[in-house]
Order: sequence, then C-alpha cells, then structure tokens
Amino acid sequence: MSRRLTLIAAVTTILVFAAAQLLFIDFNDSFFSPHPEHLAHKSAPLPPPAPVVYGIPTDSLNIVEGVIKSGETMSTLLATYNIGSATVHELAQKARGVFKARNLRTNRPYTLLHTADEARTARYLIYEPNDVEYVIYDLRDSLAVTLHQRPIDVVERELVGEIRGSLYQSILNAGGSAQLVDKLADIYAWRLDLNRVQVGDTFKLIFEEKQVNGKTIGNGQLKAAYIEHNGQPLYAIGFDQGQGIDYYDQDGQSFKKAFLKEPVEYSRISSRYTNRRFHPVQKRFKAHLGTDFAAPRGTPIRTVGDGVVLEAGRTLGNGNYVKIRHNKTYTTQYLHMSKFAKGIRRGTRVSMGQTIGYVGSTGLSTGPHLCYRFWKNGRQVDALKEKLPLANPVQKAHLTAFFQVKDTILGRMEAMDTTQTQQEMLAARRAEADPSSI
Repeated sequence: MSRRLTLIAAVTTILVFAAAQLLFIDFNDSFFSPHPEHLAHKSAPLPPPAPVVYGIPTDSLNIVEGVIKSGETMSTLLATYNIGSATVHELAQKARGVFKARNLRTNRPYTLLHTADEARTARYLIYEPNDVEYVIYDLRDSLAVTLHQRPIDVVERELVGEIRGSLYQSILNAGGSAQLVDKLADIYAWRLDLNRVQVGDTFKLIFEEKQVNGKTIGNGQLKAAYIEHNGQPLYAIGFDQGQGIDYYDQDGQSFKKAFLKEPVEYSRISSRYTNRRFHPVQKRFKAHLGTDFAAPRGTPIRTVGDGVVLEAGRTLGNGNYVKIRHNKTYTTQYLHMSKFAKGIRRGTRVSMGQTIGYVGSTGLSTGPHLCYRFWKNGRQVDALKEKLPLANPVQKAHLTAFFQVKDTILGRMEAMDTTQTQQEMLAARRAEADPSSI
C-alpha cells in the first residue's frame, strides 16, 4: 500500500511541476512580449521636430534653397512665391541703410521659407552676400530687413614644407593660400628676394586662419615665418611693442626698412636715374636725377618714409611737387602731381605710406607719371640702388618679452618636420591618384 502511495505522489509531483513550467512560460511570453498592437504602436516613431533655419522655426513652412541666377532680381525671385512688386518696393525702402536689394550677386546662396499650402506665399527670404553676413527679409505683415553676422573663429595653424618649383606653388600645395604668400613676400621684401628661393629650400609658418562654421574664409596675423635659403635660416618673428605687430629677426632687428621701396603702387618704371637722357619736352640730352613711375592720372602718391614736408608748391619744370625731409641724412621729392592730398603743406608731419598727392602731368611732362627723387647727405642718388637702413629694432624695454616670444617660436619651429610633411603630401597625392593604394 505504501509503495502505491509513493508512486502516486511521485507522478503527482511530476505533473504539478510540468504544469507550473507551462504556466511560467506562458506568463513570461504574455508579460515580457508586447502585444501585436503595442508592436505596431512602437514601430511608428514620432516625426522629428521641424528644423530652425537662421533662428526661424519652420513648423508650418517649407524650405527652398538655391543660388541667385544670372539676371535674377528680388522682384523676379519673390514673384514666384506670391509677393507682388508693391511689397518688394516697400521692402526696398525698409532695407535702406541695411542692404541694397539690387546688390544681389550671381551664384550667391539664398534660402526661402514659404507657406505649406497651395498659395506657397513667401514668409522669409535669407540672402548671403558673403560667407560671414546674411540678410533676413521678413515678408510677413510688418516687413523688416535685418543684417546678421556669423561668429568668426580664429584658429592657429602651422605650415611646413620644402620648395618644389616656386615658393608660391609650394605653399599652396602645403595647404596655404595666395593671401599668405603675399604677406610673406611683404615681410621678406627687404631681406630676401623670394624669386631666388630654389628647390630644396624650406619654409615654416605659424599663422592665424579665420573660419566660419568650419570653412576657411581668410587669414589673420602671420605670427612667425622661417625660410632656409642656401642653408642659411632667416626667422621673421611677429612682435607687438604697443603699436601693432611688426617683424624682427632672431636678434631683434626689424625686417622693415626705414623707407618704402616705391612711392606709387601698381605702376611701372618708365625712366630711370641717369646722367644722360633725351628730354622728351626740351628735346635735348641732359641728366635725369630721378626715377619716373608711369601710372594713371589720380593714382595716390605715398611718402616712402616718416618725415616733415619742406616744400609743397609749383614750378614751371616740376609742376605740383612735394619735398620731404625724413632725417638728417635722407630727403625725397615727388614731381608732376595733379594735386596735393588734403592737409599737405609746408611743416606738415607725414607717416610712411601716407598719401601726399596724386599722379598727374603738370610741369614739363608729356603724360601722367611721378618723377621720384632721392637725396642722401645733400646729394641726389639713385633711389633704386640705395641700400636703405633698417627700421628701429626692438626697444630695450621690450627685449625680455621679445626673447621669450622668440624662444617659444623657435622651439615650435624646430619641432616641425619638413621631411615628414613632404612624405605625407606624397602619400596623399598617391592615394588621390589611386584610392586602392590606401
């Protein structure tokens, strides 16, 4: 009897355990597995919020992006979006002093926000005249025009490379810009003829780059430069003594001469300093103790150095002319001006690069040009052959600060590996030519 009870109890236990397992499985399935209706509900996520464009919510607006086409005007653009000429005229009045609608330039981007209904009426037009600014035309009932400016980020960059061809192309190949090359040429103009830089010479630059939304829009200050020519290194170290950044070599001597090289920009030399030249007006040979720069009438004439105006007058031969004493050693004169710049008279103090007059053809002259004359110790000399002195070095009061800046710059530049940079450039070019080589 006890054996039968034991058997019945064992069978009962097995059946109860099996039933419990089935219930547990069904409970898990029903508790942890979502209902098909729940699955359907979760598979339809909420739509993303409408984007905010130029600070404008676009919940009930459609976005159209494009560029200004050739011949397109504000009127023709907005006419497509239910905005009449009367509204455009009123908008132009609102834009006075902000931005002129007629200044729309071909291929510049715009964004138009219009209603989502069949009328597609424009509510906003945003035009970008350049990479920094954008103009918002609010086309709603009130009508408004506002000019906005994106924040400009200044990022410090380093550039290093070896000359392969021209300096210009080598810097561009290394990731620099034409603007950067021009700045470098201005700095080194008195110390090194950059046209003589040759293959194998190296350069290193530390400079600021201006960016908007990660896009480069230009360069800021060139903080330091290094060019090694024929094995000779020449550093240009940017340093501010309180009157703006200037450039000095390793010893604190200025890169800038005490005088500009030429008194007229964008000109050509039409006649040089000589003891024997056939005068085009007097029709005879005589000395020409100056340098003639041919330039269009009205071109600004600039003083080549700081100084005081000795004379500002007119003679039969010189026409309108200005004579400037720079110091006890140097004096310059500028002839045949069409007119003097405002404020230029005897006793006026002028600064290097300041406009003192404008190119003309007064006096004994056959066409618009400037005759530039140069005196050293009271004797006229050829300005183009004169070895001009350096500008003032770093002042003693600033030498400690300068040498601290110099040590930092030299340390950074010594860490720049020209060879490695060239290898990286070659690898990048190979990868660009054959992507499978990566």
